[in-house]
Amino acid sequence: MTATALSRGAPRAASGQPFPKDHPWDRNFFLLWVGLIWFGIAIGFGPEVWKHFATHEKPFPLITHVHGAAFGGWLVLLTTQVLLIRTRRTAIHRKLGWLMTGWGAAMLALGPAVAWNAQVRDLGTPAGDPGFWSIQVIDMISFGVLCGAGVLLRKDPSAHKRLMLLGTLCIADAGYARFTGLPMEQAFGKGFVPEHIGLYGATALMIVGIGVYDLITRRRLQPAYVAGAAWGLSGQALATFLWHNAAWVAWTTKLFHP
Repeated sequence: MTATALSRGAPRAASGQPFPKDHPWDRNFFLLWVGLIWFGIAIGFGPEVWKHFATHEKPFPLITHVHGAAFGGWLVLLTTQVLLIRTRRTAIHRKLGWLMTGWGAAMLALGPAVAWNAQVRDLGTPAGDPGFWSIQVIDMISFGVLCGAGVLLRKDPSAHKRLMLLGTLCIADAGYARFTGLPMEQAFGKGFVPEHIGLYGATALMIVGIGVYDLITRRRLQPAYVAGAAWGLSGQALATFLWHNAAWVAWTTKLFHP
């Protein structure tokens, strides 16, 4: 999906006027959504990390620490960018944007590498789940496409900030899933619907919430948001479908076999 396709993903309003790039509520809305991403990471990973150290479990592999630092760094940069726009320091925002571009490119290499390491390490053990590679890989693909489009459309502020936020939401599911996944499975068992909601319910609601916000404040949807949200949500559905698909599991099992 190209940046042009994202920018033309939905028709303009009947008036033919461009989508309003600013609204007084924007300064709080986008900061709130970034805060909710931080909240998901905290409630998902906080107890897990605390238990890991409190029970003196085997240390995480180095690549896992690097991955965690890279993702945390991305969130710090994203938060900083939102605050820079909030305080009208656009010149610094633009300069820092190039650092984010390089950082995101590094994450595109690091994310699959961490997933591969974990799958090979756990294959054949109770922790092994080769089918789950669909979640790990498709999340990163969605992130790369949406944030890449956001960079290409950086001269369109309304498209740029929505695409960057959508891209980050596509890799933010791991936090909320650790909090919602097990309760959904215990309440409704395994299956596409409960597993999909457990994995992606929170971030999918946040993706849809951006559109609801635009309808409230602009009475229409931002075209790049429509295409970007469709891309992200369809990727989530595909990832969940493949997770337990017999052919996919068989292929990934062979792929990770030492």
